[in-house]
Amino acid sequence: MARRCDITGKRPLTGNRVSHANNKTKHRQLPNLQTRRFFVPELGREVKLKVSTRAIRTIDKKGLTAFLKDNGLTLRDVS
Repeated sequence: MARRCDITGKRPLTGNRVSHANNKTKHRQLPNLQTRRFFVPELGREVKLKVSTRAIRTIDKKGLTAFLKDNGLTLRDVS
């Protein structure tokens, strides 16, 4: 299963951890993804999505359909 936000598309970032001796080792920064159910009044049911915490906050503020519309997506694209 990919570690990717269903709506915003956030993915893991890669970089290096650098020690005091300037040794470099690969490091992955994973997005904070949560699986959450959202109720969609248009469908009359809940949709289960894996979204980032930033997306959850925005969905709580705007609503799911408005947030999808701002990102150029539809309910069919994510469910």
